[in-house]
This record gives sequence, structure tokens and C-alpha cells, in this order.
Amino acid sequence: MAKRNGTATTDFILLGLFPEFQYASFLVYLILLVYLIALIGNSILIFLTWMNSYLHTPMYFLLSQLSLIDLFYISSSVPNMVINHFLGKHSISRIGCGVQMFFCLTLGGAECLLLTLMSYDRFVAVCNPLHYAIIMNPKVCLLMTVASWTGGALNSLIQTIYTMHFPVCGLKEINHFFCEMPAILKLSCADTSDYEMVVFVVSIVFILIPFTLIMASYIHIFLTVLRMNSPEGRNKALATCSAHLTVVSFYLGPGIVVYMTPGSSHTTTLDQGLSMFYTILTPTLNPLIYSLRNKEVVRALKKVLRKNLISK
Repeated sequence: MAKRNGTATTDFILLGLFPEFQYASFLVYLILLVYLIALIGNSILIFLTWMNSYLHTPMYFLLSQLSLIDLFYISSSVPNMVINHFLGKHSISRIGCGVQMFFCLTLGGAECLLLTLMSYDRFVAVCNPLHYAIIMNPKVCLLMTVASWTGGALNSLIQTIYTMHFPVCGLKEINHFFCEMPAILKLSCADTSDYEMVVFVVSIVFILIPFTLIMASYIHIFLTVLRMNSPEGRNKALATCSAHLTVVSFYLGPGIVVYMTPGSSHTTTLDQGLSMFYTILTPTLNPLIYSLRNKEVVRALKKVLRKNLISK
């Protein structure tokens, strides 16, 4: 996908997504289409959540934050990749690479934390519905959001500064479509084994522990749902929870492989393919999964469309 142009020694060269792929332009057009779907889907979900009073609930507030994160997340890598392909310019400055890494890590970490808090929200709603309004009050929801963004940003700042301080020797070619931390570490001519252990520990905090907490929440939810007498309530709870679990599987599963297994154990092609799941595919699927399987969102969309059609 990328042509290796001569660049200043201070610049990196992003080789792009699957650089040996024969139909690179087709792949870029496909990703651009996916990006537009993600852009429209997440924007609509944010708009509906904030404009429709029926959706002014803790679950949809957190969902709107998830859509906001996804909107920024996919935009932190895809537009740059598409522009580089069409302009034939694949160099990125060291500062630019660090900035991109910072935003990707911030948004990725924030999404891990937010998905965990969303599972807690569903746990309270299903397992303790009488106290839901008290436990998940507006102040708690706001604190959840601030904690997600702050936790992701602080971790990202430390990780980015530490990663970018390693010296790079020889060709500064990043075999990736964006400046992802594991890909940058592979270029270092210094010993990064100690830092890779730190990355593993941090990944436990931001990936493995959230995954464990989410699974624990849903085990309790499923046990509670099985005891429900109302088929309608049972189906609604299962639909919401299954949607959340689908998102979690697409997002945290590939992240565990990329960040918690030795880089030498998998190829760069596998790394890029897995990275597409949490940087491109998941932000696109999130609004589709939540909107298509949620009657409240569909009802809000129909109301907006009906109102616009009547006004015309």
C-alpha cells in the first residue's frame, strides 16, 4: 500500500495496511466506506440520545459517550491513512507519530473502562432495579465518564512519552497503518523487554481486569434473567446484554492478543488485522448493534424522521 519515499531521518514511514496486498486501492475505498458508516452511525446515535427525552437515561448517556469515543477513535487513524494513500505521502514526523499514539491509546483505554462501567450499569438495572435510579444517578454517570476519559488519558500520556523515548536505528519504517505502540517498539535498537513487561501489567489493568469484571457482571445478569417470570422482560434484558457482549468480544479479544502476548509470537499481518477490529470495525458496529437491537433508539429515530417529514 505504501511506497517507500525518501524522508528526513527524523521522520517515520507508515507502510500502510497490508503493504504487500495487490488490491490496495480497493481496500482503501472499502475502509473509507466503513469510516463514513461509522461517522454517520455514531453521529446519529449521539444526536438522538441528546435530543430525545426518552433516551435521557444512564444507559443512553453512557452509550452516547461510547459513540463519542468511537467517533474520535476511528478518526484518529483512518483519515490519515486514506490521505497518505491518495497523496502517495507516507512519512509522519516523530511528534506527529507521538500525538497519534497518544490519542489512540487515550481513546482505547477510555473505551475499555467505559465498557466495564456500562456492564455495571446493566448489572444494576437487571439485578437491582428498585435501587437503579438511586445508584445510577446523574452525578454517578458523570463521574463514570470523567473517570474513563481521565484514566485513558493519564495512561496514554505515560505510555506515549516512554515509548517515544526509545532510540530507533536503521530504517524508520512502521509496518502498520498508524503509529501503534507495539509497532513502534519493534523499531527500537535498545532493549525494550523491561518496558514490554510494564505494558503487559498495564494491559492487565485496562484489558484483562475489565474483561473479567464484565464477564462476572453478565454471569450475574444471566442468572437473574433466567429467574424472570416475564418473557418480555427476559428477552429485552438478553437483547441488551448480548449486544454489549458482542461489542466486548470484538474489542477486548483482539486487544488481548496484540498487547498481552509476545510480539515475536505473531506476524505484523496478524497485528494489523487484529488492530482493525478495535480501531475500525468495532466503532462501526457499535451504533449498528445498539440501534438495530434497541426499540427505544428505533422509536426515537422514527420520531425525528416523522417530525422532519411533517415539517416539510
